[in-house]
Amino acid sequence: MRSKRGSAGPARLIGTALIWCVVAADLLLVLWILLTSLRDSPDILKHPVGLPTSPKFDNYATAVNEGGFGPAALNSVVVSVVASVLAVALAAPCAYALARRRSKTSSALTMTFAMGLGVPGQVLVVPLFVGLAQVGLTDSQLGLILVYIGLAMPFTVFLLTGFFSGIPAVLEEAAVLDGAGPLRTFLQVVLPVARGGLITAFLLQFISNWNETLFAIVLTHSQDQITLPVALAEFVASAQLNGLDYGTMFAGVCLILAPMIALFSWMGTRIIQGMTVGIGK
Repeated sequence: MRSKRGSAGPARLIGTALIWCVVAADLLLVLWILLTSLRDSPDILKHPVGLPTSPKFDNYATAVNEGGFGPAALNSVVVSVVASVLAVALAAPCAYALARRRSKTSSALTMTFAMGLGVPGQVLVVPLFVGLAQVGLTDSQLGLILVYIGLAMPFTVFLLTGFFSGIPAVLEEAAVLDGAGPLRTFLQVVLPVARGGLITAFLLQFISNWNETLFAIVLTHSQDQITLPVALAEFVASAQLNGLDYGTMFAGVCLILAPMIALFSWMGTRIIQGMTVGIGK
């Protein structure tokens, strides 16, 4: 036993050091992006790594006004929030039924949802585009929301199934004895107990929808429908013809990163704990 502990000690120290190196590299990268967003293009090209001599906060105004990041940010908020809420609302009763009904059918359905996690999004682009085009939902927030809900279902159901499996059945039995029906038991007893799992599922889907680029580029193209990642891609593509404004581009990157950094700083622990509890069940 002593030899095993002795051999595990250095390995753990090396692993911890590597993790901190990765964390430090990520923090330095974020700091570099922030500082670069406050510089002008000639200064950035002359000194790629450096401090802003005179901070140019106008880069953010240019990104919002000329780069179209303002309306795109609003679209990202609407699409991400609505899609995440609806995905959790649809996945919760499905996951609850799979967690409580132990049968071959429920096991097969659970496995089907788990297998959906392995389907690459790239293979779904063409079928989804053709299907949405036939019903007139391309270049619309509604079409993008429906796609995000469908993509979110496998992981959200799989995650929430673990949470509902960990809820003691005695709570539901007590509710039944008090005269509550299945729907009332689910809404008033089960959902409040599983609140942590629901919040975790919502946050994970919000992060995924906020950063999603592939389907947003394919399914939206008008300026009043695009999301932030698409606005950034279009800004870079158009600026390559007229001279790329690096300061404005990095300001747009900061607009995309800022909500995610704030979210993880505020609820990072809840997200990690929720994923550990839900998937570990």
